[in-house]
Amino acid sequence: MHTPSQAVSTGHKTDILAFAAGIWLLQQQSALPGLFWAWLLLTLPLLLYALRRGNPFLRSLLRLGLWLGFGFFWAASFAHWRLADALPEVWEGRDIKVSGVIASLPVTNERGLRFEFDVEHAATSGAKVPAHIQLSWFDDGGFGRAATHAVPSLHPGERWELTVRLKRPHGNANPYGFDYEAWLLERNIRATGYVHEAQGNRRLAERVYRPGYLIEVVREAASQRLSQVLGERPYTGVLKALAIGEQSAISPAQWQVFLRTGVNHLMSISGVHVTMVSGLIFALTYWLWRRSQRLTLRLPARKAAVVTGAMAALVYALLSGFGVPTQRTLFMLSVVAIALWLGRTSRAFSVLSLALLAVLLLDPWAVMSPGFWLSFGAVVLILYVSAGRIGRPHWLAEWGRVQWAVTLGLVPALLAMFQQVSIISPLANALAIPLISLVVTPLTLLGTILPLDFLLLLAHTVMAWCMALLTWFSELPAAVWQQHGPPPWSVIVALCGVLWLLLPRGFPARWLGLLWFAPLFLVQPPKPGPGELWLTVLDVGQGLATVVRTQHHALLYDAGPRFGGDADSGSRIIVPYLRGTGVSHLDGMVITHDDIDHSGGAASVLQSVPVGWMISSLPEGSPMLTGAGNKFRCFAGQSWQWDGVHFEILHPLWESYAREFKDNDRGCVLKISSAFGSVLLPADIERWSEQDLLQRTPGLLAANLLIVPHHGSRTSSTDAFIVAVNPTTAIFTVGYRNRFGHPKPDVVERYLARGIKTYRTDISGALDVHFAAGGVSLQSQREMRRRYWQAAH
Repeated sequence: MHTPSQAVSTGHKTDILAFAAGIWLLQQQSALPGLFWAWLLLTLPLLLYALRRGNPFLRSLLRLGLWLGFGFFWAASFAHWRLADALPEVWEGRDIKVSGVIASLPVTNERGLRFEFDVEHAATSGAKVPAHIQLSWFDDGGFGRAATHAVPSLHPGERWELTVRLKRPHGNANPYGFDYEAWLLERNIRATGYVHEAQGNRRLAERVYRPGYLIEVVREAASQRLSQVLGERPYTGVLKALAIGEQSAISPAQWQVFLRTGVNHLMSISGVHVTMVSGLIFALTYWLWRRSQRLTLRLPARKAAVVTGAMAALVYALLSGFGVPTQRTLFMLSVVAIALWLGRTSRAFSVLSLALLAVLLLDPWAVMSPGFWLSFGAVVLILYVSAGRIGRPHWLAEWGRVQWAVTLGLVPALLAMFQQVSIISPLANALAIPLISLVVTPLTLLGTILPLDFLLLLAHTVMAWCMALLTWFSELPAAVWQQHGPPPWSVIVALCGVLWLLLPRGFPARWLGLLWFAPLFLVQPPKPGPGELWLTVLDVGQGLATVVRTQHHALLYDAGPRFGGDADSGSRIIVPYLRGTGVSHLDGMVITHDDIDHSGGAASVLQSVPVGWMISSLPEGSPMLTGAGNKFRCFAGQSWQWDGVHFEILHPLWESYAREFKDNDRGCVLKISSAFGSVLLPADIERWSEQDLLQRTPGLLAANLLIVPHHGSRTSSTDAFIVAVNPTTAIFTVGYRNRFGHPKPDVVERYLARGIKTYRTDISGALDVHFAAGGVSLQSQREMRRRYWQAAH
């Protein structure tokens, strides 16, 4: 009799890897293949049968092709099924009355609540609504208006009747940015929206008794218990994350500390925590069970401990939200538990391959998660330097070797995914792993389950001590290495170098593995040539942020919107883009005016990136100027030259600062001219300012590219202004289904009527425009990286 792990031969492990490769390949497709092509897979088993005594290499190749095809069409089947549950475009933004159940623990933010909702019935005639959606219930009615009704107290498992307004999944599309649409797809959230204030919103039932909802009820009870005991203490959110996986409770400042020290993997319910809980329950059960002769005669103590340990891991994983690291650990523990029950030994790589298969069978989109690669990659590295090695070194030497292997081995992946890696991580983890996994987490779990408040208070105290040291580590100047995004081939070469470097002692020239890392750091991203002008209009939603680059300089024109109290386009979009493209500092920044959709991300950029100087029309004392060193007011006549490219401010006049002026009409208008083309960036100016420019500088307005003023509002883009600029291309920077209705159809028609090619960031994503010797080129992020889950417009 064989255990599952023993049944996984080398060939079967290769089959599982081929299955995983097929799933990954499907997730790279721009369009889903028709499932009728899957019948071609039936020919491969016939060929394998025909070659059963033939060429073994060809037979192995066909077998791998078969498993790769299985993975590809397994993922395709899931994708077809999930995408079929869609919100029709005609129902976007319309009132729909639905009834259903609150399916997740509501998350509180500064505007209200956000929660997942299972739709059971759509009462509005003709409406088709996806079964699982994400809703927000705003205190302000949704768009800055005073609420007619305060947000009621919501709890998971309640059945409600609500009037909602929905839209299809949509996110910003930027280089080195977060794919929000893929994130929604993996979580089966097929529409997002908000609760519209209406008299008919009402609770229908206080509790729906289904397993998934009851788990969320338990999670809510645990969260309330922690809040009641710890109140507003600074690390209550961290303990909630450790107990029930409520990561949204951790503040951005705390996340920054965890990221800079490389211990962020401990701030969720990771594999370490699940293994620790399972091991403690196993040991406790084994110790107690052996003391009862009657129980031991009925069931051996080891088998009883195996069952309770596995059940503890399952319960803890479910309470955590069942993320990829938790799934991987749970499945690995399950295979080990089966082996122990049957009295067989387990091979580590076989256990890992079965866990990989289980994760992907349940969730084919897991391959798109950084946690998937980091989680499985870390375990592979640990096994690579531990399993099958001759001799048993001292436990401290073994621990150091494992830390070295994981730290070094994950560098290529971390630089590829995040363009940064924590240098202080080994030391920080050496402190944090034992304190958090062996002290803070057990105390938090016991204090949550048992009515012993002192356990939670003690856990918080230890966490505070740990946090003080981590904060000190994070503030060290060399705590984090940041760089450009490496090309994919250099990541593969570096991973080969890792495997060579970590070979067992005795292999010759292991140090050569370090040389394989060189391309990772030395191969630089493309940059503008002499006299060239590169412009990237980022997709920041309803707002504007544009990065301008010449051969040796970089400028940021506006910094996009602020999304909430702790989130803005500076930290989420602009800084990752700058880091990924190798822009380590900004020579200048222009913040055109005081509107939050243009200045909201400025503070985050100033905090994260060195900025040479900043010009703006912001009033003195504006919080957006915090952190700016050399700051000046913009006014017509300012100009400078960078690498053969001319920059000139055309508006506003200096005299405008001495009188009352509308913010939009005081926006800093910038003209950029190169030998290969020119750009006009007019911010949010309106008719009055357009007319003023036409009178003062009519000869300076002509440009090849125009960033359409005020996002295509009817207050701008007069016929005379468009004629004077006479662009070949115009870009509307707008948010998807924004509340202003920008761009207005009649404004778009003015541009189209003159043969001007138009683009919209909500449709195209970020736009790269290169003015170079070879001509003018424009590339759309959504076209360059189209994926099947992106909504067609």
